Amino acid sequence: MAPQRAPRTVDELMELLYSGQGAQRAPDRPEHPGHLDPPDLHQHALQIAALLRRSRPSDKELQVAGLVQDIGLLLHPDGSRASVTDDAATRTDAVADCIQLLLGGRVARLVRLHTPAERFLATREPGRELSPWASRTAGARGRVMAAAEAEAFARDPLAEDAVTLRQAAEAALVPGLDAGVLEDWRPVLALVAADRAAPPPRPAPGRAYPVRH
Repeated sequence: MAPQRAPRTVDELMELLYSGQGAQRAPDRPEHPGHLDPPDLHQHALQIAALLRRSRPSDKELQVAGLVQDIGLLLHPDGSRASVTDDAATRTDAVADCIQLLLGGRVARLVRLHTPAERFLATREPGRELSPWASRTAGARGRVMAAAEAEAFARDPLAEDAVTLRQAAEAALVPGLDAGVLEDWRPVLALVAADRAAPPPRPAPGRAYPVRH
């Protein structure tokens, strides 16, 4: 299959997410080898979003980030570019780049950070195993972050949210779990996209915003 175009509207994004039905990760890149029959990408996305809705019900952007964090595998189903690269950061960067204009900078940043969040968790939790491609991504840097790298990650304003996203992605691997239907997320995607497109508020008549120098 040829690579799909990056979604420019909510309808196009929904169509892309629907294409994950029956789609699996490459066989040499299981999320957790112990899961013999993992959910397809469609169900995996729904499970992540459902877990985040339960744990962070008011954070629509975080929920949406969970829903879309793996669409790089759907944008390039033929195995080209980021879908099969050994560098997971490249894959997530490609996803972040393609959804930023539609869903905004915070959603894109959360997607971008959820890959290093796995190595951060491995640093904070000794003995925690990394997924196979996260180990390859670490490469010469090692399976866990160096102290300075971990400290820099922890200082990021979105670090805690990215860790929450990562943990949800790892938990969302339950075969047969009913996580709802994708259509339930259309209005949420539309809301986040509308917030992204909304113009900044205008000052009330006779008043002006202070100018910062």
